[in-house]
Amino acid sequence: MNEVGAAFQVDLRGVVDLLARHLYSSPNVYLRELLQNGVDAITARQNIEPDAPAAIRLRPWSDNGLEISDTGIGLTPAEARELLATVGRSSKRDLDLGVGRQEFLGQFGIGLLSAFMVADEIELVSRSAADLEAPAVLWTGYDDGRYDLSELPRQAGDPVGSVVRVKPRHGMEHWLAIDTVAALAAEFGALLPVDVAVEVPLGEDTAWRRVTEPELPWLKTYPHELARRAALTDFCERSLGFTPMAMIDLAVPLAGVTGVAFVLPTAVPPGSGGHHRVYLKRMLLGSRVNGLLPEWAFFVRCVVDASNLSPTASREQLYSDDILLATQEALAATVRQWVVDTLDRQTTAAKQFIRTHHLAVRSLALTDDTMLDLAARVLPFESTDGPRTLQEIADTVPEIVYSSSLEEYRRVAAVARAQGIILVNAGYVYDGELLGKLASRPGWSIRQLRNDDIAQVLSPVEPDRELAMLDTLAAAAELAAPLDFTVAIRRFAPETLPAILLGALEESGRPGADEADDVAEAWQAVVAGFDREDEPTRQLILNDANTTIQQWGSLDPGSPVFGAGLHSMYVSALLLSGEPLRVREAELMNDALSVLLAAGLTGQGPSLPTSPLSPEDET
Repeated sequence: MNEVGAAFQVDLRGVVDLLARHLYSSPNVYLRELLQNGVDAITARQNIEPDAPAAIRLRPWSDNGLEISDTGIGLTPAEARELLATVGRSSKRDLDLGVGRQEFLGQFGIGLLSAFMVADEIELVSRSAADLEAPAVLWTGYDDGRYDLSELPRQAGDPVGSVVRVKPRHGMEHWLAIDTVAALAAEFGALLPVDVAVEVPLGEDTAWRRVTEPELPWLKTYPHELARRAALTDFCERSLGFTPMAMIDLAVPLAGVTGVAFVLPTAVPPGSGGHHRVYLKRMLLGSRVNGLLPEWAFFVRCVVDASNLSPTASREQLYSDDILLATQEALAATVRQWVVDTLDRQTTAAKQFIRTHHLAVRSLALTDDTMLDLAARVLPFESTDGPRTLQEIADTVPEIVYSSSLEEYRRVAAVARAQGIILVNAGYVYDGELLGKLASRPGWSIRQLRNDDIAQVLSPVEPDRELAMLDTLAAAAELAAPLDFTVAIRRFAPETLPAILLGALEESGRPGADEADDVAEAWQAVVAGFDREDEPTRQLILNDANTTIQQWGSLDPGSPVFGAGLHSMYVSALLLSGEPLRVREAELMNDALSVLLAAGLTGQGPSLPTSPLSPEDET
C-alpha cells in the first residue's frame, strides 16, 4: 500500500536522547537555550519598539518546576501553529529572526526542544506585541510528541511576551532546583544585554537576584587604570579562577570581537591551552572553547565576546570559517606583540614572565624570527658556566656548542666545566630546535657537540701505570660484561670525580685490554655511541687522578670488595648521568653496599674512603 505524502512518525524521546548524548555536552544547556529564546524575542520587539522593556525572570513553579518569562515580541496564534506544530521545526519566522541577522543567535523551536532533556511537559503562554488585537496562545507539549494548542481571550492590561513553564522529568528535578537555575543563569547569562533575575528564597520571603552586568567589564569606563585593573582582576578570579599576572586587551572589529587575554600566574605544560571563555552576542558559548589562539599561546586564557563568529550545531564551540581564521591570526598577532614589547622593556614584570612562561617564549620563537632574536637575548639556557643567555655565551666564546640530549649533557658536564669549556644543555623541550633554527641565521656560530670537543681532556695514564693496571682492568671487564658496560681508565679533571659513564667504545678486541690506543680515537668512538638510536652499551671511564680509584686499583681483583667497589662506582656514575635506576642496578647497589659495610666492620681489605675530599674540604 502506497501512502503518498505521509509524514514520518518521530519518537521525540529518541530525538531528545540523541541531543543529550551527541549534540549537547550536558542537560544544563536547556537553560541557555530558553534564555536565548527570551533574548531573541526581546531583540525582535525592540526592533519595532526601541524603548520596550528588556527583562527575563526565572522563578520556581509548582511541582518542582521552573517558570521563565520575558518581555519579548511574543507569538500570534498563526505564528504559534507554524512554530510549534512540530517541536524543533525551523519556520519562516525563525528564518526572519535567526538566519543572516547579527542580533539573533538561536531558533525558537530548538530552544523548546532542548528543554525536553530535563522535562516531560512544557507549557507556553505567549501574547504578541506585534499584533495587539491577536488573542494569547496556550501551548502544552509532552515528551511523547503530543501537544495541545488553544487561544486565550485577550484582556486589557495583559503583558506581552512569553512565559515558559517546565515540569521536571523524573530524575531530573535537580536541574530545575532554584539554586541550580541561579547558578546556570549566572554562568550562561551574566553578560547578556538584558535584565535577567532569579527569584530566590530569603528567609520566609523571596527576593529577586540579578545575575547580569549592564556592561562588558573590559569596555566599561573606569576613573583610572588602577581601577580598571582591579575590576578585571576580580572578573578573572570569578570567571576563570585565578589572579592574572598581566592582561592583554583584544579587539578584532571584523568579527566584532572584544575581550581580554589573562596571563596565567603559574607555569603550565605545552599543549594545555585552548580553554577560553567565549561569548556570542554576550551569551556564553563555552568556558573551554578551542581554536581561538595558536598552540604557543598556552600561557593565556581569554574571555571574549563576538558578534560575527558562528557557533557549531551544539553552540558550544566555534565553527571554523574564514572569519574565525582571520580572528585567530589577529588575536595571535596581538598576544605576540605584547610578548615582544614586554620582553624588550626588561622590567621586573618581564623577568617574572620569563621565569614563569619561558617555555611559551621558546615555542613562539620557533615560529617567529623576530621572537627568535629576542629569545636569544633574554632567555636563560643551562650551561656549564651557569644559566646564561645565548647572546651572553656568544659574546664570550667564538662558537656555541650544545648537547641535544639531557643524558649526554649530564655525562660530560662535569668534565667540560673543569676544563673551562662552555657547553649548552639543549636537551629540554624546544631548546634543540631553537638552537638549530638560530644556527641558520646570519651572525650566529652554533653547532652540536662533536667527537673531538672534549677528547683532549681524557689523558692517557703513564705507561708504567697502564701496565700495572692491565690485570685489574681485565678483571673489571669480566665483572662488567654481564651488566652491559665496559671499563677504561684515563686521567681527567675534576679529580674529585671517580668515574663518568659514557656511550660504548666501539673498539675491536677484549674490552679494556688495548689501553695504548690513541685517546682521541677512543673518545670519538665514545661520543659516536651517543648517536645510536638503540640503547648503547655503557662505557665506565675511571679517573686515575681520583684517590678512590687509586685505592680500588690496589685491591685483589678476586676479592668481593673489588667487585663491590666497581659496581658501586658504576651505579654512582649512572645516577650522575641522570639515568633512572632500574631494578637490576638498584639490587646491584644494595649488594655492593652490603659487601662494603661487611668489609668495613670486619676490617678485611683496604678501607675505601666514602669521599675523595679532605676533612677540611668536607667541612
